[in-house]
Amino acid sequence: MNIARLATAAGLALWAGAAAAHPGHESASFFSGITHPLGGADHLLAMLAVGLYAARQAGRQRWALPASFVLAMLAGAGLGALGIMLPAVEAGIAASVLVLGLLIAFAARLPVAAALPLVAGFALFHGHAHHAEMGEGTLAAYAAGFALATAALHAAGYLVGRWLPQSLWAQRLQRAAGALIAGAGAVFLGA
Repeated sequence: MNIARLATAAGLALWAGAAAAHPGHESASFFSGITHPLGGADHLLAMLAVGLYAARQAGRQRWALPASFVLAMLAGAGLGALGIMLPAVEAGIAASVLVLGLLIAFAARLPVAAALPLVAGFALFHGHAHHAEMGEGTLAAYAAGFALATAALHAAGYLVGRWLPQSLWAQRLQRAAGALIAGAGAVFLGA
């Protein structure tokens, strides 16, 4: 399969996934918490992108970015549980996919003081959406599930990013992946 067909297939799959990104959840459980980030292309791409982005960073950013995302995501769910509403949650999630994809596409290295609040800010939206779609049940088990799934997606993105060699073709491949992620984010935003 050539690269154009692969890109077209991936784009169509992401576009279709955007329409069904958040199916209803009848009951909140550990299992439904695990499946929620995996069932929506927007959450899936953002979380993989955090891992990919972290893999090419230096020092403590490699672990601090994914860790701050998970913690801020839990805080976002907590805000939702307290009845504190965030504005434009779905737009914030879509923007996270777009911006993280662009950071990967341009091989950007933001300073820690900029990268951590950016990633954590996006994570608040993801966590708030997880809570909003929780259904009936306990937040603790559901949150443990989506936190675990998110950490696993970060780890998958990180491992792929670290596995790729520092060769020119691998850098181009990672940048192309970032561009595809950013393109999906633009679709999610309705651009």
